[in-house]
Amino acid sequence: MVAKIESGKSIIGALNYNERKVKAGKAKLIMAQLYPKESRFLSFDDKLFRLTDLAARNARAKTNTVHLSLNFDLTENLNEEKLCQIAEAYMEKIGFGQQPFLAYQHFDAGHNHIHILTTNIDADGTRISLHNIGKLKSEPARKAIEQEYGLVKAEDPARSIANQKNAKPLIYGATDTKRAISNIVNHVSQSYKFTSLAEFNAVLAGYNIVADRGPKETVMFEHGGLRYWALDDQGNKTGVPQKASSLYKKPTMKLLGERFKLNEYLRKPFKNSLSNIIDGAIPQVRSHQELQALLKQKAIDLLIRQNAEGRVYGLTFIDQNNKVVFNGSDLGKAYSAAAIEARYGQEYLVQMGKEKTSGEDDASTHEILTPSENQQATIDLLGDLLSPTEGANNQSLSDRQKKKKRRRLKL
Repeated sequence: MVAKIESGKSIIGALNYNERKVKAGKAKLIMAQLYPKESRFLSFDDKLFRLTDLAARNARAKTNTVHLSLNFDLTENLNEEKLCQIAEAYMEKIGFGQQPFLAYQHFDAGHNHIHILTTNIDADGTRISLHNIGKLKSEPARKAIEQEYGLVKAEDPARSIANQKNAKPLIYGATDTKRAISNIVNHVSQSYKFTSLAEFNAVLAGYNIVADRGPKETVMFEHGGLRYWALDDQGNKTGVPQKASSLYKKPTMKLLGERFKLNEYLRKPFKNSLSNIIDGAIPQVRSHQELQALLKQKAIDLLIRQNAEGRVYGLTFIDQNNKVVFNGSDLGKAYSAAAIEARYGQEYLVQMGKEKTSGEDDASTHEILTPSENQQATIDLLGDLLSPTEGANNQSLSDRQKKKKRRRLKL
């Protein structure tokens, strides 16, 4: 559990924030502690007056509003009753057990969380000190509640808010879409090393989600807007898109742009190992689909990008072991879609040639290179018949030279 405490000067401003969420269907009032009526019967003025009445008892206090939130792990789906128990226990432990407060459950983020609104001015006008309340009171309270209710600990390095390792693909309609999208997007952005929106989407596609900037001529694209869509079984957008700014940790284009730059360096150590695996696989296949199937066995996903006509224009490799993403061209010229396609035939034929050569019978090879005794005798006989002997050659040459000399002397 993560607790955040904010103090301010406007009770009505904090109340309006939560009430607007209620009207939008993004929050619900689940508890009204030390109020004269049940929460469902309270009007806006009832909620406001109970707190402002106390705040007015100390006109000198510059800070009279306390607005805090309790945030739970992505894996924790706590019911309303449990949330109320935790809210009451936490407020008691930080010294606000005798103060009236309103607790709202919010549904506008990927993780379960509640907002609590109260005042730090008590019934006799005394101001409850907020100095260093986070360290002195909130932290001990948080740890005690985590232990008491069996909650995921905030400092646990394996907690899924920071690093959810078991994210599952989104099934539209099976769970709350916004929460599922928020959980998956957070998991992918924290775990994988990608350097572009296309590479980011290559990973998200495996979870049935796509990040969309809209057409280039739209205002959203021009202003760097980003929406996340759920995808159906056919890879088509479905449901209502979620604005990046409304999701947990706000995975906007600005934030992703910073991740792109950082990941350029973080993924470099894995480039050669991935290239070597691909090089070892190419000689064994003859198509992108065969390469895709073979790499899958090595925990590498190959995304084959095609245009409307079915022409392959790009390949993206996702190393699931090291959580790195590379477009083929980023690995080198030899790993673009066209270059790899050209390598299939060549390397396959070379491999087949080697296998054929190694499978031939040594004896037959020897017979071709070395003639038998009968063959050699025949060759020697033909050589004698067709080629003059060395002596004959010499004699013939001598006679011709004598005849030329006689003609010169006119004999």
